[in-house]
Amino acid sequence: MYLLLGILLPLLCLSCLVFHWRKKRIIQKIRNMCLEEKCTILEELIAPFGFSYVPSQDIFTSRIDAWQREFGYCTLYDETAHRFHLIFDALPVYFDYNGRTWLIEFWKGQYGINTGCEIGVYYTDRILPHEQRSSTLFQSVEDKEMLPLSLRLFKNGRKIAWMNAKHWWLTAFCLGRYSEKNTLGMRASLTFPNLTMAMAFAKGLLEAGCRPQNICRSCNTITFSFTSSSHSYSKWKSFRIGISRKKNRFWCSVYLFLTRPFCLSLDKILYLYYYLPFVFHRILRIRKYQRRRR
Repeated sequence: MYLLLGILLPLLCLSCLVFHWRKKRIIQKIRNMCLEEKCTILEELIAPFGFSYVPSQDIFTSRIDAWQREFGYCTLYDETAHRFHLIFDALPVYFDYNGRTWLIEFWKGQYGINTGCEIGVYYTDRILPHEQRSSTLFQSVEDKEMLPLSLRLFKNGRKIAWMNAKHWWLTAFCLGRYSEKNTLGMRASLTFPNLTMAMAFAKGLLEAGCRPQNICRSCNTITFSFTSSSHSYSKWKSFRIGISRKKNRFWCSVYLFLTRPFCLSLDKILYLYYYLPFVFHRILRIRKYQRRRR
């Protein structure tokens, strides 16, 4: 017994020294890199996850060629999101235009250890009865039907992220930031190809519960504020959501503790990739549950 302890203790001390030396070496390696080199490496690492890095804001956003595009969207994704620690407000806006039923959905909330928001544009190949909308799988729009989108994410009234692009799924995620969803507000703007489609969307907004005073139209552009959505959950689901919130807050704290040698998400992610690669792969799976719900 004493012989075993005499062997294990030196091995443990040696392992700690090796890990400490490796950690210091990785920290110095990242600090010696220039910004351009860091961004190039990070883009190569996160592209398979469907995301891109925005250096000017230190946030992440979805790519047009993201793998999530081929899976579309339906209500089931929202209903099961809390099981994957995705706690958000969702505003699905349905409307009929040009022989199709369209779904443009808005989200804001906590995605694991990420605070973020999204706009997704989807459609079906026919007009759907109202009772079938929530059970139908919508497909992502093609490139030629993408819309100019704009989003602004606010926390307690302060803007923390913004994006503008012609896209099918515009997003902004702040890594390592924890937020309760009722502290978040979103300002979204969409430009449509013609007035008919813009008015159809505006009508869908009203049907979705958006207040008229929160909607503004300028030609073919609709701008509105999204602050909250009404949900009624069972006691069991509310309990599970509460547990997921606590887990998100805990793991966000763990992430910040592990990456405390750095301030920017760019450096933090590279550090985790070199030092704790299994953690790196886990935190980038913001929307992984879509793949399982096809």
